[in-house]
Amino acid sequence: MPHLGSMPDPTDKPRTLLVGWISRLDLALELGLSVDTLRRWEAMRTGPPCVRAGRKVYYRRAAVEEWLEEQEQAAPRRRRAGGRR
Repeated sequence: MPHLGSMPDPTDKPRTLLVGWISRLDLALELGLSVDTLRRWEAMRTGPPCVRAGRKVYYRRAAVEEWLEEQEQAAPRRRRAGGRR
């Protein structure tokens, strides 16, 4: 009978398939948003691009970074006091 310590454990395999991808929950936590906000953004097609695998939703980290950069805007110009002229 082989020693249990010498048998490879199938759960010890490194996870490589989802490297570079983040779950909706993890993205919400990183951005300080709710999962519902990300869900709403997806429905309105205003948030970062995502992909569905069954019921799971994943975001490619690089795509999220690109989307964040696109959201960056210059500060709006301040209007002069006094209204119309």
